[in-house]
Amino acid sequence: MKPVVKMKTVLLFAAMSLLMSATWASAEVTRWKIDPAHSTIGFQVKHMVVSKTKGKFLHYTSVVEMDAEAKKFKTIEAVIQTKSIFTDHEKRDEHLRSPDFFDVEKYPTMTYKMKSYKKTGDNYTAIGDITLRGVTKELTLVGTFNGVAKDPWGNMRAGFTAEGTLNRKDFGMEFSKMLDNGGLMVGDEVQILLEIEVIQEASAPAAQSTKG
Repeated sequence: MKPVVKMKTVLLFAAMSLLMSATWASAEVTRWKIDPAHSTIGFQVKHMVVSKTKGKFLHYTSVVEMDAEAKKFKTIEAVIQTKSIFTDHEKRDEHLRSPDFFDVEKYPTMTYKMKSYKKTGDNYTAIGDITLRGVTKELTLVGTFNGVAKDPWGNMRAGFTAEGTLNRKDFGMEFSKMLDNGGLMVGDEVQILLEIEVIQEASAPAAQSTKG
């Protein structure tokens, strides 16, 4: 290889390396925490075929790791306290906490952990594992990333909307009552409805070198 050609090749590789380094440097993955005051982990299920009963969970934690600018995600995990179920009807909520449904004394939490996702335009399809009553099943959530904004106190916030469905009987919730028309009092399919707002956590200070 001639010296001039060799030098051009070295310079080309050096330029490519610098470009790749700059790209990775700009892709900053940061940690975000859920804001329960502006989030809803909800669901709805058919009641006697003629209507849908809606509910939500009041207590939960979540971990999101993402590059918000690039709209790329590394981690989405959630832990939900099953006892915190709320449908605005005390007697029904107590029944939902019983062994007929969530069995909260034996299974106080349910969890979700994203395994992979696919982005198509502004839409996302996330596949993860949900564990409920000791049973783990895949759950697909389809939603949108609503954007990022700075609040009046200087915090960076981001929002998501997502939906999915699961069959409660897959998790051992076998309770059912037949109606005179042959239908079920409570449907088997549960629709999950998520409105999530997260706040970017402060970055941890870089470790200082101990070298002299």
